[in-house]
Amino acid sequence: MKLYIKYMVSLRCKMTVREELQKLGLHYVSINLGVVEIIETITEHQRIELKNNLLNSGLELLEDRKNILVEKIKAVVMGV
Repeated sequence: MKLYIKYMVSLRCKMTVREELQKLGLHYVSINLGVVEIIETITEHQRIELKNNLLNSGLELLEDRKNILVEKIKAVVMGV
C-alpha cells in the first residue's frame, strides 16, 4: 500500500516518517520523498494517528486523490 506525504523534502523528513511508522508497528518496503510503501493495510485508527503525528512534525498525509495527483505532477516536474 502506498501512502503519499506532503512537505517531505529531506533526509530528516524520511527519518521522521520512519519513526512514526515504527511507533504504529507498520512495516515499510521503501521510503522516498513524498511516497511511502508499506507492507500491510493500514487501519482507520492507524491512519488517523499517523496523520496527527505527521502534522505535529510539519508533514501532511495526503488522502484526497486530487492532491495526490498534484504532488505526483510536482515531483515529475521537479525531477524527484
